[in-house]
Amino acid sequence: METKNMKTYILLFLTAAIWGGAFVAGKIATATLHPVSVAFFRFFGASLILFPLLHWKEPNLPTPTKKDWGVFALLGLTGVFFYNIFFFIATKYAPIVKSSLVIAVNAPLITLLSALFLKEKMNGKSILGMVMALFGAVYIITNGHPFVLIQIGIAPIDLVLVGACFSWSTYSVIGKVAMKKYSPLASTTYATGFGTLFLAPFALHYTSFMSIQASGWDVWLSVLYVAVIVSAISFVWWYNGIQKVGASTASIFINVMPISAAIMGTIFFNEQLKLAHIIGAAFVFGGILFNIYSKQTRFSIQRQ
Repeated sequence: METKNMKTYILLFLTAAIWGGAFVAGKIATATLHPVSVAFFRFFGASLILFPLLHWKEPNLPTPTKKDWGVFALLGLTGVFFYNIFFFIATKYAPIVKSSLVIAVNAPLITLLSALFLKEKMNGKSILGMVMALFGAVYIITNGHPFVLIQIGIAPIDLVLVGACFSWSTYSVIGKVAMKKYSPLASTTYATGFGTLFLAPFALHYTSFMSIQASGWDVWLSVLYVAVIVSAISFVWWYNGIQKVGASTASIFINVMPISAAIMGTIFFNEQLKLAHIIGAAFVFGGILFNIYSKQTRFSIQRQ
């Protein structure tokens, strides 16, 4: 394995594991708050942390140009606003199997877009690793019955799921472009700021004083978790990973999310950890290791 990128791989793994925990926090937070309200509080809280941190870490950051502001606005529109709107609609109206598949489909879609627009190269081994990890994620999501997807069929809500996938994939690919000039911290901060502004009008409409008053400490602790850990810290790690190892390699770690969600569900909601979870996890980890190994092999051949 590439020891020089070991820290990056560990952070990408932790990022996906943290995002899996967000499903638990989101389930608690949306018990009294509207999903759009949770999304707004999440990124508003993250902005309160990220902007002072950016000023402290990068005090001499140049003022973005109009083109740069446009890129940051597009990041906020795709990765924060549209993705959250689409995802929350999907979780409300789509079968849980389908809404969970947004996670799994993101990885190959990011890889495809990276190859098309960023010219990131792939080989047969890396593709096989991606397929293995994708199969593992689907196996977990469907509880060991992947053919259930065929039985569910196609419905209009699937267009929303497609929108969610393209939103996050576009966010990840455009982020690579933004980081040619700006750091992962700066890119994440500005994207979060724009996304918060886009969510604000909808939050004003859907948030009531009664819902805020009815929310207990567990709800606000969950909001704090998704704001600080999920949005502020792990988003920076995500973009750092994209910058260091590329969007296609970083995306395969997304498949760790269903594993994390299954473990968190077992801990917090007394859900049963099944054999399907273990088998799926084996495919996910095998696919990730195979993908990383394929990149290491290609790098070694190029050096010879």
